[in-house]
Amino acid sequence: MLLPDGYSDIPHGKIAAVVTHLEMIARPQLGDDPPGAWRLRKVGPPALDWYRDLYRRVGEQWLWFTRTGLDDADLASRIHAPGVELYGLLVDGRDEGLLELDFSVSGECQLLYFGVTAKFIGTGAARFLMNRAQEIAWSRDIGRFWVHTCTYDHPSAVAFYQRSGFRPFLRQIEVADDPRLDGKLPCDTARHVPVIV
Repeated sequence: MLLPDGYSDIPHGKIAAVVTHLEMIARPQLGDDPPGAWRLRKVGPPALDWYRDLYRRVGEQWLWFTRTGLDDADLASRIHAPGVELYGLLVDGRDEGLLELDFSVSGECQLLYFGVTAKFIGTGAARFLMNRAQEIAWSRDIGRFWVHTCTYDHPSAVAFYQRSGFRPFLRQIEVADDPRLDGKLPCDTARHVPVIV
């Protein structure tokens, strides 16, 4: 269904975001890694507690909620699925960034989750992580690498992906129950998206 031009009401208790899908169909020229004591490590199969902790620390402020309410079996079926690879950005013995790649569709890779914890935003850690993501993705037999982000995300996310070589190809509206109202996320999370009840 196409929304009409103008404003469309969103029911109280719901949230709405503009989702931008971006892709690249050729391996880009990577920029230099910024200086920093970062190391990427592959985690597999990841422990559920490890994943939940890092997913929360990276994504809570950006309203990452699709996996917060999953039971163990459902979460395991996603992160242990064939073709899914998980990596942690290791800093001083602790993972401070999450990279989740999905190679389950032949000939392509989806960047499922990507980000660093709040204290590493703006340090170059995300650029280092993206360089590794592109190296891993394009080392496989793919012709497409794609990602989607939304207006809940960091304000520079779309521009960051574009600087990394991704080009926008689709825009959607996502409407969902506000995860702060059902206990999936704390009520004071993501103040840039006010709670309306």
